[in-house]
Amino acid sequence: MGGSVYRIARDNRLPTFLDAWVPRSRSVPAPALGRPVPVGRHAFPGPNDGRGLLAALSCAAAMVDRRGRYLVVGAGPSGLAAARWMTACAVPFDLVERQRDVGGIWDIQASGSPMYESAHFISSKTLSAFRDWPMPESYPDYPSHRQVLSYLRAYADRHDVRPRAEFGVEVVSARPASPGNGTGSEWLVELATGERRRYDGVILATGLQWIPRVPAIPGRFDGETLHSSAFRTPALAQGRRILVVGGGNSGCDIAVDVSRTASRAFLSLRRGYWFVPKHLFGVPADVFGHRGPELPRWLEQAVFERLLRLLVGDLARLGLPAPDHRLFETHPVLNTQVLHALGHGELTVKPDVRALRGPRVLFADGSEEDVDVVIFATGYRRVLPVLGPELHREGDVSDLFLNLRHRRHPTLFVLGFFETDAGCFPLVDLQAELVARLLRAQRDAPARLARFERRSSGPPPDFSDGVRFLGVERMSNYVRSRPYARYLEQAIRELA
Repeated sequence: MGGSVYRIARDNRLPTFLDAWVPRSRSVPAPALGRPVPVGRHAFPGPNDGRGLLAALSCAAAMVDRRGRYLVVGAGPSGLAAARWMTACAVPFDLVERQRDVGGIWDIQASGSPMYESAHFISSKTLSAFRDWPMPESYPDYPSHRQVLSYLRAYADRHDVRPRAEFGVEVVSARPASPGNGTGSEWLVELATGERRRYDGVILATGLQWIPRVPAIPGRFDGETLHSSAFRTPALAQGRRILVVGGGNSGCDIAVDVSRTASRAFLSLRRGYWFVPKHLFGVPADVFGHRGPELPRWLEQAVFERLLRLLVGDLARLGLPAPDHRLFETHPVLNTQVLHALGHGELTVKPDVRALRGPRVLFADGSEEDVDVVIFATGYRRVLPVLGPELHREGDVSDLFLNLRHRRHPTLFVLGFFETDAGCFPLVDLQAELVARLLRAQRDAPARLARFERRSSGPPPDFSDGVRFLGVERMSNYVRSRPYARYLEQAIRELA
């Protein structure tokens, strides 16, 4: 679902979860199929609008019967893939999207989008496209966010998704119509307008990167603080002292951006990371990795670790801590521009933040720095806000078979709720096809469905490919792409 622009007040009060859902507008026009409309956070009437109040009460009291159909929530990459495959498998569905158009987080103009102007894919166009829709040859190896958005909208038009979508429609809750489990359970869905609908099932395609995670740091900070989701351009850094907290791909991108205009720029890291060049021997890094033979895990790690040491060298000379883990045990950083900035003195590495002290920041090594702006590139909460705690708890994916289908409520699906070591779109495409074929088999071929049910009733498959992931929340729903894709493909073949 959508997030909110998270800026932290000067008293260092962090936004609460509820802050993200405060109404931003009094009303919105009625949603129209296939036509973008202005979007408000909620569509409650104004206090002096008696007719609007009566209409809202009437709407809230009514139950729209959509039984025989499934609801797809979200028209980003996952929702588009779901619409494409539900149509191909002749499974009736509705598609709702709270934004004005398709594209999800890749639309920098969308409310709550975490996109920033310098953002590009960190996987190559070659291995990041939907299976039936290659990215244009004219695109660079690593497309910009605007090119990715254009690609997604072209994919939507190819599969005639827009006319089927309701834009400006936000779902606030989804729950089973009855407390029991089983395929016969219907779903009650409530919209921000107060309208309620009844569906045979729900497919959440709302993504992972909407609700920011901001760490609780002791002390008070006198400067400006924001989450990376609110960062757009380095203009805010002009002549100022900037601290970026977090060493993921976005954190490193933003650190490089601000280092070009800031009077001083710092990057705070909790641990060391593996830095992977985006090109290896003249080709994108992921293409290089996929061209070779599939090596045993122990050999793959050893070969690529040695290769990175040869290509990147000893990062300690740039002030970076050594990795405290083997390669692939957490997501690597595909960014060598940060090494350039460090090597040219434009950026300085600092350890973890210990406390805030007015205009200064205290770090874990006891050092302090004067800072004007702190940017928290600290990731996003693993939450599905439309589901109650009896269905989903933050950070817990144990109820989702294949990170996809709810074990106790098999007509509830969650697409794209995972992280991986490769391009996400091909895997989301497979997930969406599997969901559509499962729903078609439920209707037309129960024997084929029974085979999948036996799979889902057993122990969860291991998609680590033998890698011992770090015990951090980010890795709780992480899959290595090759074994995950193979499993989804096999399940699809059994249903097709």
